[in-house]
Parts: sequence; structure tokens; C-alpha cells
Amino acid sequence: MTEKPFLVSGRNTLIHKIRKLDLLVMNGEDNPAILVTHKSIKEYTGAIPDNRREAKQLDMEMVDVTVGDVFGEEKTLLFVQTINGKEYKIDYSKHGTPLFIKIHQDNTF
Repeated sequence: MTEKPFLVSGRNTLIHKIRKLDLLVMNGEDNPAILVTHKSIKEYTGAIPDNRREAKQLDMEMVDVTVGDVFGEEKTLLFVQTINGKEYKIDYSKHGTPLFIKIHQDNTF
């Protein structure tokens, strides 16, 4: 089995760990997808790949937080740490506002 490009920490934190693959984070049917690159996070507005193989061709790893080997349930609040040391807070209850994706901690050197 190949190494996953992310780690799960605690009950609601993802840690991005492989620079060459972006993470396409999905959180249930009604929440927008999030694209995690090595240096930032933004709402994903493109077409969601149909499967993992299509995602790999786009240099992405699809991460569904609702599956059992990630968190197993939809999250209202999710923290994502990028490779450059920044931790972002994604508050799905605030989608459509400037508080939806916000830097939580900046641990850059």
C-alpha cells in the first residue's frame, strides 16, 4: 500500500505531508470541497473528479472526511495544517463569509 499524503490528528485535524499532491477535501454532500496545496487552502470550484485515478492525474488526493479511516462523520469545524506550517480553520457553518477559511495558527519560521 502506498503512503497517504496526509495524517489524521485528533478528532478534526488533517496534516498535509506530501508536497507534490494537493488534497481535495470533501465533507459530506452539502458542504463545499476544499483544495489544500503546500502553501494555502481555498474553496474548490472545479469539477470533482469521478474517482481517485482521475484525481491522481490532476495531482490531487481525494480525502472524504466522512469515511471511517479519516474521521467517520461530517464535520462542522475542521483544522488543516499545510506543509509550510500554517494551520487553517475551516468553519462550514460560516460558508459564504470571510470567516469560512481562516488562518488559525501561523508556525512558519
